[in-house]
Amino acid sequence: MSTLAAQPSSSTLDDKAPPPRPEADDKSQLETLESSLPDATYAPVDHGFAAWSNLLASCVIGLFVWGFPNSSGALLAAYFEDERYMSQPHATSRLPLIGTLSTGILYCSGIVIYPLIHYDLRLRRPFVWSGIVVSFVSLLGASFTTDVTLLIILQGVLFAIGASLAYCPLISYMSEWWVERIGLANGSIVAGDNSGAVLLPIIMPVLISHFGIQNTTRIYAVSLVICLVPAAYFIKPRLPERRAHTGGLCKPAYHPWMRDQRMWLFILINVLQGLAFFVPLTWLPTFTTALGLSEARAAAPLTLINGTSIVAALTAGWLSDRCNVWMLACVSIALSALATFTLWGLASFSFAGVLVYSVAYGVTAGGWSSMWYAFVRPISEGDTSVSTTLFSLLLFTRGVGNIASTPIATSLQQHKLAVAHTHGAPRLGFDVAGGQYTGMIIYAGACFAGAAAVSALGWILERRRGPERTAADDSQTTIRA
Repeated sequence: MSTLAAQPSSSTLDDKAPPPRPEADDKSQLETLESSLPDATYAPVDHGFAAWSNLLASCVIGLFVWGFPNSSGALLAAYFEDERYMSQPHATSRLPLIGTLSTGILYCSGIVIYPLIHYDLRLRRPFVWSGIVVSFVSLLGASFTTDVTLLIILQGVLFAIGASLAYCPLISYMSEWWVERIGLANGSIVAGDNSGAVLLPIIMPVLISHFGIQNTTRIYAVSLVICLVPAAYFIKPRLPERRAHTGGLCKPAYHPWMRDQRMWLFILINVLQGLAFFVPLTWLPTFTTALGLSEARAAAPLTLINGTSIVAALTAGWLSDRCNVWMLACVSIALSALATFTLWGLASFSFAGVLVYSVAYGVTAGGWSSMWYAFVRPISEGDTSVSTTLFSLLLFTRGVGNIASTPIATSLQQHKLAVAHTHGAPRLGFDVAGGQYTGMIIYAGACFAGAAAVSALGWILERRRGPERTAADDSQTTIRA
């Protein structure tokens, strides 16, 4: 499989850099392969209409794919108020599974889909189109049923499968079209995902109040098709996929990254960050309600987090192209830990304190996924099939953190650990609801602190690798195989 980008001249490589590994692609081989494709016009990487239209289309798909699971709270509230759903056995415990299954499958499905893409790049476009169809059919079917079991199957499982098919190939295409600014491209897609989390939870309640839950689901299904079909047209490979698949530059599925300590350190950071990241997203609305505020105000913290995460994703992606990513990760995660301990644990005894924490949390933690490609790029040595495999592993481990964090935080919430004032109005965030949230705040902050410590270790190890090895790794990012 070959995706060709601008090649570095030999003069740009350090004379002291170690020779490329035996399995690394040779520049002359790539040039030979490109010249063997007669009458082909190769669109440029990092700029041009094709690259930017592909990126914009990816953002639109990400908005709809992640927007629906992120607005599951509004749907859940509507289900809870409708007797047609609540009259069914165990509806209270079964309906929340819709959102949990959707996000869990979206995070974990890449571990299955990316190996298929690795096997044959020609599957990517059929995956995108079939994913749009499956997502539409699942939502349309869900809009015509009131059976809770069918809703779980259609909205929680089938929609997530279709969304995964539509979303996962975008990462592979991105690594073809973007090289020098791939961090910015990754951050843009993450910002598109976060845009859905900002817009749809605001729009969905309005639609539900005017048209009802079933008609709102139909409106979303039709809007998804209207927006994603044109977007999918611009999701295209840079090279003919038949040639890219049959070229002689394919690498085996096993790769030296499996023995690279940097990757395993990053996976550990990703798991720790995931174990903490979803706790404020899940519990800040109930925390705000515990302060005696209205449900309308309780939704404000999530809106602020998701809104500031858009800016954070773009900024972190841009910085990851220019800064040492281990340093960037260490600083951002350490600031997330500091904000959690101080702004949530100490200052969030009022609505203003919660809002300040929401902004700080979105800015410091919201750009984490935008840094992934900066970690993956030197380890994958520019091999797009390997980079997508590593990306799927990161999504999977983040999904593990998402799933595991909820029962951990729930169990901690059941043990009140008031640390200061326990009577009257709370004077610390730790005091809210008699210390009900103290354990989970400490847990989230500790996970962030642990991830920051591992990031610092990775930063130290990276500096010890020396400038020669770093230069050799960076040069590989311009060779796309």
